[in-house]
Amino acid sequence: MRGLDRDRLIELRRDLHRHPEPAWCEFYTTARIVEAIQAIGVDELITGPAVVAGEDRLAVPDDDTLAEWATRAREAGADPDLVDRMAGGYTGAVAVLRRGAGPTVGLRVDIDALRRPEATGDDHLPAAEGFRSTNPETMHACGHDAHATIGVGVLAAIADSDFAGTLKVFFQPAEEQIGGGKALANSGHLDDVDYLYALHIGLDHPTGELVAGIDGFLAVKHLDATISGGAAHAGGRPNEGANAVQAVATAVQNLYAIPRHEEGATRVNAGIVEGGTAANIIPETASIVGEVRGESTALKDYMWDRATRVLDHAAAMHECSVEVTTSGEAPSATSDPELAAFVAAAGETVAGVDSILDRDDLGGSEDATYLMKTVQDRGGYACFVGVGTDHPGGHHTATFDVDEDSIPIAVEVLTTAIRELAADPPDVDTATPDDATTTD
Repeated sequence: MRGLDRDRLIELRRDLHRHPEPAWCEFYTTARIVEAIQAIGVDELITGPAVVAGEDRLAVPDDDTLAEWATRAREAGADPDLVDRMAGGYTGAVAVLRRGAGPTVGLRVDIDALRRPEATGDDHLPAAEGFRSTNPETMHACGHDAHATIGVGVLAAIADSDFAGTLKVFFQPAEEQIGGGKALANSGHLDDVDYLYALHIGLDHPTGELVAGIDGFLAVKHLDATISGGAAHAGGRPNEGANAVQAVATAVQNLYAIPRHEEGATRVNAGIVEGGTAANIIPETASIVGEVRGESTALKDYMWDRATRVLDHAAAMHECSVEVTTSGEAPSATSDPELAAFVAAAGETVAGVDSILDRDDLGGSEDATYLMKTVQDRGGYACFVGVGTDHPGGHHTATFDVDEDSIPIAVEVLTTAIRELAADPPDVDTATPDDATTTD
Protein backbone atom coordinates (compact mmCIF):
# COMPACT_ATOMS: atom_id res chain seq x y z
CA MET A 1 0.00 0.00 0.00
CA ARG A 2 1.38 3.40 -0.94
CA GLY A 3 1.31 6.59 1.07
CA LEU A 4 3.90 7.69 3.62
CA ASP A 5 6.63 5.18 4.41
CA ARG A 6 7.52 4.21 7.97
CA ASP A 7 10.46 6.60 8.23
CA ARG A 8 8.37 9.64 7.32
CA LEU A 9 5.62 8.61 9.74
CA ILE A 10 8.11 8.21 12.58
CA GLU A 11 9.77 11.52 11.73
CA LEU A 12 6.39 13.28 12.00
CA ARG A 13 5.48 11.50 15.23
CA ARG A 14 8.77 12.43 16.86
CA ASP A 15 8.46 16.06 15.83
CA LEU A 16 4.97 16.23 17.35
CA HIS A 17 6.24 14.48 20.48
CA ARG A 18 9.01 17.06 20.78
CA HIS A 19 6.47 19.92 20.72
CA PRO A 20 3.51 18.86 22.92
CA GLU A 21 0.80 21.44 23.52
CA PRO A 22 -2.25 21.37 25.82
CA ALA A 23 -5.92 21.91 24.95
CA TRP A 24 -6.66 24.77 22.52
CA CYS A 25 -2.94 25.65 22.45
CA GLU A 26 -1.99 23.16 19.71
CA PHE A 27 -0.59 25.88 17.42
CA TYR A 28 2.67 24.17 16.41
CA THR A 29 0.96 20.78 16.28
CA THR A 30 -1.72 22.04 13.90
CA ALA A 31 0.83 23.87 11.75
CA ARG A 32 2.97 20.73 11.43
CA ILE A 33 -0.07 18.62 10.57
CA VAL A 34 -1.18 21.19 7.97
CA GLU A 35 2.29 21.15 6.42
CA ALA A 36 2.11 17.36 6.08
CA ILE A 37 -1.41 17.51 4.62
CA GLN A 38 -0.42 20.13 2.06
CA ALA A 39 2.41 17.87 0.90
CA ILE A 40 -0.15 15.11 0.30
CA GLY A 41 -2.63 17.34 -1.52
CA VAL A 42 -6.31 17.38 -0.55
CA ASP A 43 -9.46 18.90 -1.99
CA GLU A 44 -10.25 21.00 1.07
CA LEU A 45 -8.28 21.92 4.18
CA ILE A 46 -10.12 23.79 6.92
CA THR A 47 -8.28 25.63 9.69
CA GLY A 48 -8.99 28.43 12.15
CA PRO A 49 -12.43 29.31 13.59
CA ALA A 50 -14.25 27.34 10.87
CA VAL A 51 -13.03 24.03 12.33
CA VAL A 52 -15.33 24.07 15.37
CA ALA A 53 -18.48 25.67 16.74
CA GLY A 54 -16.79 28.30 18.86
CA GLU A 55 -19.61 28.69 21.36
CA ASP A 56 -19.37 24.99 22.24
CA ARG A 57 -15.66 24.96 23.10
CA LEU A 58 -15.00 23.93 26.69
CA ALA A 59 -11.96 24.48 28.94
CA VAL A 60 -10.48 27.25 26.75
CA PRO A 61 -7.44 28.82 28.48
CA ASP A 62 -7.21 32.53 29.21
CA ASP A 63 -5.83 34.96 26.63
CA ASP A 64 -2.38 35.19 28.25
CA THR A 65 -1.94 31.43 28.16
CA LEU A 66 -3.03 31.24 24.53
CA ALA A 67 -0.65 34.04 23.58
CA GLU A 68 2.24 32.33 25.37
CA TRP A 69 1.73 29.09 23.46
CA ALA A 70 1.25 30.90 20.15
CA THR A 71 4.60 32.62 20.70
CA ARG A 72 6.26 29.29 21.49
CA ALA A 73 4.86 27.85 18.27
CA ARG A 74 6.22 30.71 16.16
CA GLU A 75 9.63 30.38 17.82
CA ALA A 76 9.60 26.63 17.08
CA GLY A 77 9.06 27.34 13.37
CA ALA A 78 5.27 27.20 12.91
CA ASP A 79 3.85 29.15 9.97
CA PRO A 80 3.16 32.59 11.53
CA ASP A 81 0.21 33.29 9.21
CA LEU A 82 -1.45 30.05 10.26
CA VAL A 83 -0.76 30.76 13.93
CA ASP A 84 -2.44 34.15 13.47
CA ARG A 85 -5.43 32.43 11.85
CA MET A 86 -5.76 30.26 14.98
CA ALA A 87 -5.86 33.27 17.32
CA GLY A 88 -8.07 32.70 20.31
CA GLY A 89 -7.20 29.00 20.42
CA TYR A 90 -8.97 27.92 17.24
CA THR A 91 -6.61 25.02 16.68
CA GLY A 92 -7.14 21.73 14.82
CA ALA A 93 -7.92 21.00 11.19
CA VAL A 94 -10.31 19.15 8.89
CA ALA A 95 -8.90 17.59 5.71
CA VAL A 96 -11.23 16.46 2.93
CA LEU A 97 -10.51 14.11 0.01
CA ARG A 98 -13.20 13.81 -2.64
CA ARG A 99 -12.84 10.80 -4.93
CA GLY A 100 -16.09 10.60 -6.86
CA ALA A 101 -19.36 8.88 -6.04
CA GLY A 102 -19.50 6.92 -2.83
CA PRO A 103 -20.14 7.29 0.90
CA THR A 104 -18.63 9.92 3.15
CA VAL A 105 -16.32 8.36 5.72
CA GLY A 106 -14.86 10.25 8.67
CA LEU A 107 -11.79 9.54 10.76
CA ARG A 108 -11.29 11.40 14.04
CA VAL A 109 -7.88 11.71 15.71
CA ASP A 110 -7.02 13.87 18.71
CA ILE A 111 -3.91 16.06 18.85
CA ASP A 112 -3.44 17.60 22.32
CA ALA A 113 -0.98 16.74 25.07
CA LEU A 114 -1.07 16.61 28.85
CA ARG A 115 0.20 19.10 31.40
CA ARG A 116 2.81 16.94 33.12
CA PRO A 117 6.63 16.65 32.96
CA GLU A 118 8.30 13.93 30.91
CA ALA A 119 10.89 11.42 32.13
CA THR A 120 14.55 12.27 31.53
CA GLY A 121 16.38 8.95 31.96
CA ASP A 122 18.28 7.16 29.19
CA ASP A 123 15.87 4.24 29.53
CA HIS A 124 13.11 6.56 28.23
CA LEU A 125 13.37 6.37 24.42
CA PRO A 126 12.32 9.98 23.65
CA ALA A 127 15.05 11.22 26.03
CA ALA A 128 17.65 8.78 24.72
CA GLU A 129 16.86 9.52 21.06
CA GLY A 130 16.58 13.29 21.45
CA PHE A 131 12.86 13.87 20.90
CA ARG A 132 11.78 14.39 24.50
CA SER A 133 9.38 17.29 25.12
CA THR A 134 10.90 20.76 24.73
CA ASN A 135 7.90 22.36 26.44
CA PRO A 136 8.29 22.30 30.25
CA GLU A 137 5.59 20.53 32.23
CA THR A 138 3.90 19.24 29.05
CA MET A 139 4.20 15.87 27.30
CA HIS A 140 2.44 13.47 24.98
CA ALA A 141 1.67 10.95 27.70
CA CYS A 142 -1.34 9.37 26.01
CA GLY A 143 -0.28 8.79 22.40
CA HIS A 144 -2.00 11.69 20.67
CA ASP A 145 1.23 12.38 18.76
CA ALA A 146 0.82 8.90 17.30
CA HIS A 147 -2.91 9.45 16.67
CA ALA A 148 -2.23 12.62 14.64
CA THR A 149 0.49 10.82 12.69
CA ILE A 150 -1.85 7.92 11.95
CA GLY A 151 -4.46 10.38 10.69
CA VAL A 152 -1.95 11.91 8.27
CA GLY A 153 -0.80 8.43 7.24
CA VAL A 154 -4.34 7.26 6.46
CA LEU A 155 -4.99 10.44 4.48
CA ALA A 156 -1.86 9.85 2.38
CA ALA A 157 -2.64 6.17 1.80
CA ILE A 158 -6.27 6.83 0.81
CA ALA A 159 -5.12 9.61 -1.55
CA ASP A 160 -2.93 7.05 -3.36
CA SER A 161 -5.56 4.31 -3.42
CA ASP A 162 -8.64 3.34 -5.45
CA PHE A 163 -10.96 4.65 -2.73
CA ALA A 164 -14.29 5.89 -4.10
CA GLY A 165 -16.22 8.43 -2.04
CA THR A 166 -15.28 11.23 0.35
CA LEU A 167 -12.88 10.98 3.29
CA LYS A 168 -12.84 13.55 6.06
CA VAL A 169 -10.06 13.42 8.64
CA PHE A 170 -10.78 15.42 11.80
CA PHE A 171 -7.71 16.53 13.75
CA GLN A 172 -9.46 17.40 17.01
CA PRO A 173 -8.08 19.66 19.76
CA ALA A 174 -8.68 19.47 23.50
CA GLU A 175 -9.61 15.83 24.09
CA GLU A 176 -7.69 15.61 27.36
CA GLN A 177 -9.92 18.31 28.85
CA ILE A 178 -13.06 16.79 27.27
CA GLY A 179 -13.29 20.21 25.66
CA GLY A 180 -13.16 19.77 21.89
CA GLY A 181 -15.50 16.94 20.93
CA LYS A 182 -18.75 18.85 21.37
CA ALA A 183 -17.45 21.86 19.43
CA LEU A 184 -16.33 19.68 16.53
CA ALA A 185 -19.51 17.60 16.56
CA ASN A 186 -21.60 20.79 16.31
CA SER A 187 -19.42 22.39 13.61
CA GLY A 188 -21.48 21.09 10.68
CA HIS A 189 -18.56 19.10 9.26
CA LEU A 190 -20.19 15.83 10.30
CA ASP A 191 -23.57 16.59 8.78
CA ASP A 192 -22.83 14.49 5.68
CA VAL A 193 -20.73 11.78 7.34
CA ASP A 194 -22.24 8.33 6.87
CA TYR A 195 -19.58 6.34 8.71
CA LEU A 196 -17.12 7.46 11.38
CA TYR A 197 -14.03 5.83 12.81
CA ALA A 198 -12.08 7.08 15.82
CA LEU A 199 -9.07 5.43 17.36
CA HIS A 200 -6.82 5.15 20.37
CA ILE A 201 -3.44 3.53 20.63
CA GLY A 202 -2.37 1.35 23.55
CA LEU A 203 -5.03 1.05 26.25
CA ASP A 204 -3.01 -1.82 27.76
CA HIS A 205 -3.16 -3.85 24.55
CA PRO A 206 0.26 -4.93 23.18
CA THR A 207 1.70 -4.21 19.77
CA GLY A 208 0.06 -6.51 17.25
CA GLU A 209 -3.28 -6.68 19.06
CA LEU A 210 -6.29 -5.01 17.51
CA VAL A 211 -9.63 -4.17 19.16
CA ALA A 212 -12.14 -3.85 16.34
CA GLY A 213 -14.75 -1.98 18.37
CA ILE A 214 -14.36 -0.41 21.79
CA ASP A 215 -17.37 0.07 24.08
CA GLY A 216 -17.74 0.81 27.76
CA PHE A 217 -17.33 4.58 27.48
CA LEU A 218 -18.23 6.28 30.74
CA ALA A 219 -20.14 9.52 30.28
CA VAL A 220 -18.28 12.26 32.13
CA LYS A 221 -18.82 15.79 33.41
CA HIS A 222 -16.15 17.93 35.05
CA LEU A 223 -17.07 19.80 38.19
CA ASP A 224 -15.62 23.15 39.28
CA ALA A 225 -17.00 24.37 42.60
CA THR A 226 -16.06 27.62 44.35
CA ILE A 227 -17.29 28.04 47.92
CA SER A 228 -17.39 31.53 49.40
CA GLY A 229 -17.69 32.30 53.11
CA GLY A 230 -16.40 35.01 55.38
CA ALA A 231 -12.97 35.69 56.87
CA ALA A 232 -12.35 36.28 60.55
CA HIS A 233 -9.51 36.14 63.09
CA ALA A 234 -9.15 32.47 63.97
CA GLY A 235 -8.12 33.19 67.56
CA GLY A 236 -9.97 36.35 68.46
CA ARG A 237 -13.34 36.12 66.67
CA PRO A 238 -13.74 32.69 65.05
CA ASN A 239 -17.50 32.85 65.51
CA GLU A 240 -17.71 35.77 63.09
CA GLY A 241 -16.33 33.76 60.17
CA ALA A 242 -18.02 31.47 57.67
CA ASN A 243 -15.45 28.72 57.10
CA ALA A 244 -15.25 27.78 53.42
CA VAL A 245 -12.73 24.99 54.10
CA GLN A 246 -15.14 23.37 56.56
CA ALA A 247 -17.79 23.48 53.84
CA VAL A 248 -15.41 21.91 51.34
CA ALA A 249 -14.45 19.18 53.81
CA THR A 250 -18.13 18.40 54.37
CA ALA A 251 -18.71 18.36 50.63
CA VAL A 252 -15.80 16.03 49.84
CA GLN A 253 -16.86 13.51 52.48
CA ASN A 254 -20.41 13.46 51.18
CA LEU A 255 -19.51 13.42 47.48
CA TYR A 256 -17.94 10.03 48.08
CA ALA A 257 -21.06 8.97 50.00
CA ILE A 258 -23.38 9.39 46.99
CA PRO A 259 -25.22 6.06 46.65
CA ARG A 260 -24.22 3.85 43.74
CA HIS A 261 -26.96 3.14 41.19
CA GLU A 262 -28.61 -0.19 40.39
CA GLU A 263 -28.56 0.46 36.64
CA GLY A 264 -24.78 0.59 36.20
CA ALA A 265 -21.38 1.91 37.16
CA THR A 266 -21.00 5.42 38.59
CA ARG A 267 -17.93 7.40 39.62
CA VAL A 268 -17.09 10.59 41.52
CA ASN A 269 -13.72 12.14 42.26
CA ALA A 270 -12.53 15.28 44.02
CA GLY A 271 -9.23 15.69 42.20
CA ILE A 272 -8.10 19.10 43.47
CA VAL A 273 -9.16 20.56 46.82
CA GLU A 274 -7.80 23.96 47.80
CA GLY A 275 -8.56 26.76 50.26
CA GLY A 276 -7.34 29.12 52.90
CA THR A 277 -4.53 31.64 53.13
CA ALA A 278 -3.02 31.40 56.64
CA ALA A 279 -3.17 29.39 59.85
CA ASN A 280 -4.76 32.23 61.81
CA ILE A 281 -7.47 33.25 59.33
CA ILE A 282 -10.87 31.61 59.00
CA PRO A 283 -10.77 30.76 55.26
CA GLU A 284 -13.26 32.69 53.19
CA THR A 285 -12.82 30.80 49.89
CA ALA A 286 -12.17 27.20 48.92
CA SER A 287 -12.60 25.12 45.81
CA ILE A 288 -13.03 21.63 44.42
CA VAL A 289 -12.10 20.47 40.93
CA GLY A 290 -13.55 17.06 40.29
CA GLU A 291 -15.70 14.96 38.02
CA VAL A 292 -18.61 12.56 37.87
CA ARG A 293 -19.01 9.66 35.49
CA GLY A 294 -21.65 7.11 34.61
CA GLU A 295 -21.97 3.98 32.52
CA SER A 296 -24.68 5.83 30.62
CA THR A 297 -25.37 9.51 30.06
CA ALA A 298 -28.41 9.17 32.36
CA LEU A 299 -26.23 7.76 35.15
CA LYS A 300 -23.75 10.61 34.69
CA ASP A 301 -26.65 13.04 35.04
CA TYR A 302 -27.77 11.22 38.22
CA MET A 303 -24.30 11.69 39.71
CA TRP A 304 -24.18 15.34 38.66
CA ASP A 305 -27.56 16.07 40.27
CA ARG A 306 -26.52 14.37 43.52
CA ALA A 307 -23.11 16.06 43.52
CA THR A 308 -24.52 19.57 43.09
CA ARG A 309 -27.06 18.87 45.84
CA VAL A 310 -24.24 17.81 48.17
CA LEU A 311 -22.33 20.99 47.39
CA ASP A 312 -25.35 23.22 47.93
CA HIS A 313 -26.14 21.70 51.33
CA ALA A 314 -22.52 21.56 52.48
CA ALA A 315 -22.16 25.26 51.75
CA ALA A 316 -25.44 26.12 53.47
CA MET A 317 -24.50 24.10 56.57
CA HIS A 318 -21.52 26.40 57.12
CA GLU A 319 -23.29 29.62 56.10
CA CYS A 320 -21.40 29.79 52.81
CA SER A 321 -22.45 30.01 49.18
CA VAL A 322 -21.28 27.88 46.26
CA GLU A 323 -20.97 28.35 42.52
CA VAL A 324 -20.74 25.21 40.39
CA THR A 325 -19.66 25.20 36.75
CA THR A 326 -18.33 22.64 34.29
CA SER A 327 -15.31 22.80 32.00
CA GLY A 328 -15.82 19.55 30.12
CA GLU A 329 -18.46 16.95 29.35
CA ALA A 330 -18.98 13.94 27.09
CA PRO A 331 -21.77 11.35 26.65
CA SER A 332 -21.50 7.58 26.54
CA ALA A 333 -21.50 5.76 23.20
CA THR A 334 -21.36 2.29 21.67
CA SER A 335 -19.37 1.11 18.65
CA ASP A 336 -21.47 -0.27 15.80
CA PRO A 337 -20.55 -3.90 15.01
CA GLU A 338 -21.16 -3.25 11.31
CA LEU A 339 -18.08 -0.99 11.21
CA ALA A 340 -16.06 -3.07 13.66
CA ALA A 341 -16.40 -6.01 11.26
CA PHE A 342 -14.47 -4.12 8.58
CA VAL A 343 -11.68 -3.43 11.07
CA ALA A 344 -11.46 -7.07 12.13
CA ALA A 345 -11.40 -8.21 8.50
CA ALA A 346 -8.68 -5.68 7.70
CA GLY A 347 -6.62 -6.93 10.61
CA GLU A 348 -6.60 -10.42 9.11
CA THR A 349 -4.71 -9.07 6.09
CA VAL A 350 -2.19 -6.72 7.74
CA ALA A 351 1.31 -7.88 8.61
CA GLY A 352 2.08 -7.33 12.27
CA VAL A 353 -1.45 -7.99 13.53
CA ASP A 354 -1.35 -11.25 15.47
CA SER A 355 -4.40 -10.92 17.74
CA ILE A 356 -7.86 -9.51 17.06
CA LEU A 357 -10.52 -8.81 19.68
CA ASP A 358 -14.03 -8.08 18.46
CA ARG A 359 -14.64 -5.70 21.37
CA ASP A 360 -13.36 -4.47 24.71
CA ASP A 361 -14.46 -1.93 27.33
CA LEU A 362 -12.57 1.34 27.59
CA GLY A 363 -13.32 1.82 31.29
CA GLY A 364 -12.84 5.57 30.94
CA SER A 365 -14.19 8.51 28.97
CA GLU A 366 -13.55 10.04 25.56
CA ASP A 367 -15.14 13.02 23.84
CA ALA A 368 -15.06 11.22 20.49
CA THR A 369 -18.42 10.02 21.79
CA TYR A 370 -19.91 13.40 20.81
CA LEU A 371 -18.91 12.77 17.20
CA MET A 372 -20.03 9.15 17.33
CA LYS A 373 -23.46 10.10 18.66
CA THR A 374 -23.82 12.87 16.08
CA VAL A 375 -23.35 10.38 13.24
CA GLN A 376 -25.40 7.64 14.88
CA ASP A 377 -28.30 9.93 15.74
CA ARG A 378 -28.60 10.74 12.03
CA GLY A 379 -28.81 7.04 11.13
CA GLY A 380 -25.13 6.49 10.32
CA TYR A 381 -22.57 4.20 11.94
CA ALA A 382 -19.61 4.90 14.21
CA CYS A 383 -16.83 2.81 15.70
CA PHE A 384 -13.95 3.42 18.10
CA VAL A 385 -10.89 1.30 17.25
CA GLY A 386 -8.14 0.21 19.61
CA VAL A 387 -4.65 -0.37 18.17
CA GLY A 388 -2.29 -2.08 20.57
CA THR A 389 1.15 -0.70 21.38
CA ASP A 390 3.77 -1.74 23.89
CA HIS A 391 4.06 1.22 26.25
CA PRO A 392 6.68 1.14 29.01
CA GLY A 393 4.70 3.40 31.33
CA GLY A 394 0.97 3.64 31.87
CA HIS A 395 -1.10 6.26 30.09
CA HIS A 396 -0.62 9.74 31.59
CA THR A 397 2.66 8.79 33.31
CA ALA A 398 6.09 10.40 32.83
CA THR A 399 7.52 7.31 31.12
CA PHE A 400 4.69 6.71 28.65
CA ASP A 401 5.82 6.06 25.09
CA VAL A 402 4.53 4.14 22.09
CA ASP A 403 6.08 1.32 20.10
CA GLU A 404 6.54 3.07 16.78
CA ASP A 405 6.01 -0.20 14.88
CA SER A 406 2.33 0.10 15.82
CA ILE A 407 1.92 3.33 13.81
CA PRO A 408 2.21 1.82 10.28
CA ILE A 409 0.09 -1.11 11.49
CA ALA A 410 -2.67 1.31 12.48
CA VAL A 411 -2.40 3.20 9.19
CA GLU A 412 -2.74 0.05 7.13
CA VAL A 413 -5.59 -1.41 9.19
CA LEU A 414 -7.65 1.78 9.03
CA THR A 415 -6.87 2.42 5.37
CA THR A 416 -7.92 -1.11 4.43
CA ALA A 417 -11.08 -0.91 6.54
CA ILE A 418 -12.06 2.45 5.01
CA ARG A 419 -11.46 1.26 1.43
CA GLU A 420 -13.44 -1.93 1.95
CA LEU A 421 -16.22 -0.03 3.73
CA ALA A 422 -16.52 2.42 0.85
CA ALA A 423 -16.62 -0.44 -1.66
CA ASP A 424 -19.44 -2.28 0.13
CA PRO A 425 -21.10 0.08 2.64
CA PRO A 426 -23.86 -1.00 5.02
CA ASP A 427 -27.21 0.70 4.45
CA VAL A 428 -27.66 3.98 6.26
CA ASP A 429 -30.62 6.29 6.72
CA THR A 430 -29.18 9.73 7.39
CA ALA A 431 -32.13 11.75 6.13
CA THR A 432 -32.74 14.93 8.11
CA PRO A 433 -35.86 17.12 8.12
CA ASP A 434 -34.13 19.39 5.59
CA ASP A 435 -33.57 16.40 3.30
CA ALA A 436 -37.17 15.23 3.42
CA THR A 437 -39.36 15.76 0.38
CA THR A 438 -42.13 18.28 0.99
CA THR A 439 -45.31 19.10 -0.89
CA ASP A 440 -47.35 22.29 -0.98
